[in-house]
Amino acid sequence: QVQLVESGGRLVQAGGSLRLSCTASGRTFRSHTMGWFRQPPGKEREFVAAISVSGDSTVYADSVKGRFAISRDNTKNTVYLQMNSLQPEDTAVYFCAMYLGFFNDERRTREELYGYWGQGTQVTVSS
Repeated sequence: QVQLVESGGRLVQAGGSLRLSCTASGRTFRSHTMGWFRQPPGKEREFVAAISVSGDSTVYADSVKGRFAISRDNTKNTVYLQMNSLQPEDTAVYFCAMYLGFFNDERRTREELYGYWGQGTQVTVSS
């Protein structure tokens, strides 16, 4: 069994920055691609970013490219999401998830192969 716990979400003004953290326990964190998703109010959950096992490869949604950065520390079983230049449209509940496929699989941006999810952390960006 895997437990994922996100933290770091809060209210921030537009243009500000936040760093989200997600710590894993249970299954071998360092063997899995990790991802971040978000669910804006009244909308479906959407892909944000993913990072390979080694951390050498990343992929981002177009809406966050150049503003957000995903990273990981395998010694701490933690994946991070650094969010800069935040905008009101970034307001959402942010979830981390553990991918059960291979990073090069194009489905890495879809929920279907993410087998474990955290409870989410709320990010609110005020204008």
